[in-house]
Amino acid sequence: MTINRIFKVTLACLALTALVACGGRDRAPGEPLIPGDIEAYNKRDDIGNPQNRPGETSLFDMFKKKDGDTTVAVNRYIWNASLEVLNFLPVQSIDPFTGVIVMGYGTPPGGGRAYRATVYVKDPALEARSLIVAMQTRGGAPVSAGTQRAVEDAILSRARQLRIADKKY
Repeated sequence: MTINRIFKVTLACLALTALVACGGRDRAPGEPLIPGDIEAYNKRDDIGNPQNRPGETSLFDMFKKKDGDTTVAVNRYIWNASLEVLNFLPVQSIDPFTGVIVMGYGTPPGGGRAYRATVYVKDPALEARSLIVAMQTRGGAPVSAGTQRAVEDAILSRARQLRIADKKY
């Protein structure tokens, strides 16, 4: 294939792409746009028109606190159970608004290997899908799947015990 042929094929593809991009999707060819169509298009939610969100006019409005009574959207039983079950690990950072607990290296009672853990509580429901635990050894290698599953099971079991003790079935 010569350079001249490659150039012609590339030019034809670009021209075809430009032609396809000019086509109207939801009206017949040659049908004029009417003012009602333009207004309906501008009021769509997917284009992010500020007219659909009264009071929001700039990018920085997105960071303002919407409601003073905002609550944390994580399950408190899983949260507390995570802190109790992994109490042998030092807590490095906690963010209850995103549901992340980062713990440093520590040795479990009766164990000789040091671990670190990151716990992510992603849902307010008391279910297994609400909890993600990532654990590493001191060398940075992930722990075995059985160890990680055992820690997750221990956290979920303790969370259920806390909920039963709180008498909220």
